[in-house]
Amino acid sequence: MESLNDGTAEFDLAVRSVRELNAELHAPSVERYVVRHPRGAHAVAAGVNRPLQVRIDGDVGYYCAGMNQEGLITVDGSAGPGVAENMMSGVVRIRGNASQSAGATAHGGLLIIEGNASTRCGISLKGGDIVVGGEMGAMGAFMAQAGRIVVCGDAGDGLGDSIYEAQIYIRGSVGTLGADCVEKEMRAADRKSLQDLLVQAGMTSQAEDASYLDGFRRYGSARTLYHFTHDHAGSY
Repeated sequence: MESLNDGTAEFDLAVRSVRELNAELHAPSVERYVVRHPRGAHAVAAGVNRPLQVRIDGDVGYYCAGMNQEGLITVDGSAGPGVAENMMSGVVRIRGNASQSAGATAHGGLLIIEGNASTRCGISLKGGDIVVGGEMGAMGAFMAQAGRIVVCGDAGDGLGDSIYEAQIYIRGSVGTLGADCVEKEMRAADRKSLQDLLVQAGMTSQAEDASYLDGFRRYGSARTLYHFTHDHAGSY
């Protein structure tokens, strides 16, 4: 590990292991890190539990930034399945695309995907927020319990299937809605919530553009599947 002039530590995964990197991040010697040559490695920067700044210079594999707490983690590339899985707080930003199950079970924090997100983005979301700058694949927000998802492009089939109280904002088209997911009125409070998320994601100009905001629609639970009844047996 080398120190740069601004106090940032540089960690090269071409010569060091992910295990060594994560051990350093769990007991850090500095507050800022740059990770070189990730080359699709799995579990990079997993389990960060303090307000570190970590920039990963390249693509990562499975479960990058999993269980993040307080960390500000940026991937200058694309991410494999399960990025920011079970995140508790902090911010994870993916400059490229994210594979399936991005932000799965996240309890808090903000996941920003500047490119596209694959299938099951936000599956079982429990309170975190996700902003997708491009498109989102099928079964987005499947069984999402709480939190918010913003998609600036299109969303695939099965949106919000078996959703609970999470809120979804889609600017593009939706393939099909999943079981118990319906379009809802965009109230003033919802518009403000959407604006706030866009600002947090660094999309300030879009958040201030009324015509851009007008293109979003809100989706959520119809609340018919909260309790099993024979009338809805075919929907389970």
